[in-house]
Amino acid sequence: MAVSRVGIGLLVGTALGAVLALSGTLTRLGFPTALPHSEPAATTAVAPVAAKPALLAGDPALDPAGHSRFAILAQQAGPGVVNVHTSRTVTQAPYQGPLPDIFRDFFGQQPGAPAPRSFTVPSLGSGFLISEDGYIVTNNHVVADVDDIQVTFSDGREAKATIVGQDPKTDIALIRVEGMTGLTPLPLGDSDAILPGDWVVAIGNPFGLDHTVTVGIVSAKGRDIGQGPYDDYIQTDAAINPGNSGGPLLDLQGQVIGINSAINPQANTIGFAVPINLAKTILPQLREKGSVTRGWLGVAVQPISPELAQAFQLDTNDGALVAQVTPGGPADSAGLRRGDVIVRFGGEAIGKMRDLPGVVSRTTVGQEVQIDVIREGKHETLTAKVGELAEEQTRVAAATRRAPGGAVAFGMRIEDLTPELKQRLGFQGEGAVVAEVAPDGPAAPAGIRPGDVVVEVDRKPVKSAAELEHALDASGARALLLVRRGENALYVALDRR
Repeated sequence: MAVSRVGIGLLVGTALGAVLALSGTLTRLGFPTALPHSEPAATTAVAPVAAKPALLAGDPALDPAGHSRFAILAQQAGPGVVNVHTSRTVTQAPYQGPLPDIFRDFFGQQPGAPAPRSFTVPSLGSGFLISEDGYIVTNNHVVADVDDIQVTFSDGREAKATIVGQDPKTDIALIRVEGMTGLTPLPLGDSDAILPGDWVVAIGNPFGLDHTVTVGIVSAKGRDIGQGPYDDYIQTDAAINPGNSGGPLLDLQGQVIGINSAINPQANTIGFAVPINLAKTILPQLREKGSVTRGWLGVAVQPISPELAQAFQLDTNDGALVAQVTPGGPADSAGLRRGDVIVRFGGEAIGKMRDLPGVVSRTTVGQEVQIDVIREGKHETLTAKVGELAEEQTRVAAATRRAPGGAVAFGMRIEDLTPELKQRLGFQGEGAVVAEVAPDGPAAPAGIRPGDVVVEVDRKPVKSAAELEHALDASGARALLLVRRGENALYVALDRR
């Protein structure tokens, strides 16, 4: 499923207008301009404010004055929600090609190169206060690459805000206004405690309509929407639209349990929010140093399909299958190998592949942790010293695509790796390259592509097309392949035609 950031950017140029930018298939929710996790530090500054008594506790649905529970919540939570107005300067290169005849007839050919044109593009989003001294949480995509941030409060006051910290990987940003008094922070709740079917309320600035209140339920939890390795979104049917980005998703006690972030633009009742428990782990770091330090293991992992579970003789599909180990990384030093299945990391069970990146990222850099793996049907325990995730390092990621196959019986044609092919593919190892995939064969639906390099069959290396053919012939009805695609390695269980 694809997701888009939802942003509304107001385009200011020679003509007035408003442009709604919907990018991708899931839309991030800012009104972003649209032109042409390591152990958290001390939490004193951004610790959640103490929860107020349940705003909507008690039975009747209406208070004595006849107002609904949702109305009471909106009145009490509204002052903690802010509108975030941003702007950036955009320079547009002029058209430098020949003037069409129809224009030349009127204006003539203009001498010299035209000058670039600069203009300001405003954008809208939302946010919410988490402290009385002006710290505000919003989405990173709302404030990324902007020149100016203005915050408007529910009482009409305005103030300039500055960026304190940003984390693009989770789409969370921390900004601050200074010198303001009488601010009302919102209490942070427990996103792990909510359940699908629970009522939630969203408050934000959709399409510039400030402090819009919408109501719905939690539709699902733990959604992976393809935004990165730390995806764990809350899905809701409370209406959220462009401009809601960064606003709070509240439970019925008026506590923030999510940060509204994305929608599916093909539906009006599918929205996604970053769980507030994830934000709690990184906000202290954003305040203290402006960025997040995360643990790094140095493996690429993939989910375990029923076919892979059978090929690896596993009892369940639980765990993360190691497809690649970074040479010299923490996993390599600990003795992890390709084909290991990580079922527990530092005492936490790894039920699904995508559980691992979050667990590793929250681990303190330099900490030694025990890793339980299944290796060739046997349980083993290894000890790894967690490293620091840097942008240039191979991060723990989801290798979700299936790959390669072998000869005619598996629906593909293979060739030897020549020096020219190695150079073109950026691969200097040994194996055999997939030259062609039959559209009606077993390899095609498995996701195999021309250019994939098969390096192992049934856990044994192959060095040539002849060795691959022989290994596939001996593999029986199913072959377990290890394939290189670019810089990634993937396992796939492939059935014979």
